[in-house]
Amino acid sequence: MQNSTGTISRETAPAVNSWDEFTQLKEVIVGDVTHARLPAMTDISAWLACYPSLTKAELENVAVGAFPRQVIEETTEDLATLVATLTTLGVRVRQPVAPDHAKQFTSPDWTSEGYLSYCPRDITLVVGSTIIETPSPMRARYFENHGLHRLFQEYLLRGANWISAPKPRLADDLFSISPEGLPVLGETEPAFDAANVLRIGKDIIYQVSGSGNELGLRWLESMLGMIGDFRVHPLHGVYPYTHIDTTITLLRPGLVLLNPARLTSDTVPQPFQKWDVLWSPQIRDIPTVVRYPLSAPWLGMNLLMVNPEVAIVDSDQVELIAALEQRHITVLPHRLRHSRVLGGGFHCVTLDVVRDGELVDYA
Repeated sequence: MQNSTGTISRETAPAVNSWDEFTQLKEVIVGDVTHARLPAMTDISAWLACYPSLTKAELENVAVGAFPRQVIEETTEDLATLVATLTTLGVRVRQPVAPDHAKQFTSPDWTSEGYLSYCPRDITLVVGSTIIETPSPMRARYFENHGLHRLFQEYLLRGANWISAPKPRLADDLFSISPEGLPVLGETEPAFDAANVLRIGKDIIYQVSGSGNELGLRWLESMLGMIGDFRVHPLHGVYPYTHIDTTITLLRPGLVLLNPARLTSDTVPQPFQKWDVLWSPQIRDIPTVVRYPLSAPWLGMNLLMVNPEVAIVDSDQVELIAALEQRHITVLPHRLRHSRVLGGGFHCVTLDVVRDGELVDYA
């Protein structure tokens, strides 16, 4: 139904509709950095999720607990600027308040405290009109999505589907230590983060890594088979640590940004073999206020496409901005001063709920 101005009212707009990473953004969830903290690194699941390339000896130098006040305050300012920009662009922004992540919780197998609500993309996957809560292998994230449940319930009552993967046990036997002394994710149960997944219409990419195992891939394939006709493409041996969105960034149909440190012209994933590839220029390594940030400099690739012509990009990455502008993409430079400290850029800190694209075969 249209209102008096001839536009579709919010009440009749789809509650959830997102099949890709680049069509016109209509509604988005933005993270909240309040109460963000690092759990104890004596928990192997936290070690694997946060510092998978650090040795146990190096972990002893990591400061755990609440992030520095400067990080929280300046990130809150930067997220507010992002929200204001998106709102000006006509995007509806939802930003639920983060729960208290300092509270401890216990399972029959382990005890943990929380982590953060800064990156809603990490453990919630939207496919069409379906919200999927994914089974993160990090114990500290076990109840993280409870901060979004009221919002998910609203979407449910407005016609969306809302499901959750089987809650993993996350017992010690899911994890092991490699011969190099580093943590490894095993295969005793499905475990993966939503940020291991990219959506390209009918093509879905799943990165097998320290934040997503083969059983998680199998569960996702079975679930997607009930939603639609998808082609799922596993990526093996590309990036062994965590998420996919510092390796591949979808810009628009037929154009993809790839990380030249992790992919080559011979290893371009199958869905992009007929696409134009923009190889990312070297990302600027901006100093951080902590010794051990959660993300590598390649987080600078982590941008948000508002639509196929407009991108929100880290303002420090001037070479990347120039490369995007040469491809006729309008760049809105923004700051996330502590993105590496907190482990999330503009793609990570947003979860697109409504885009105007349909289920399309882009192959």
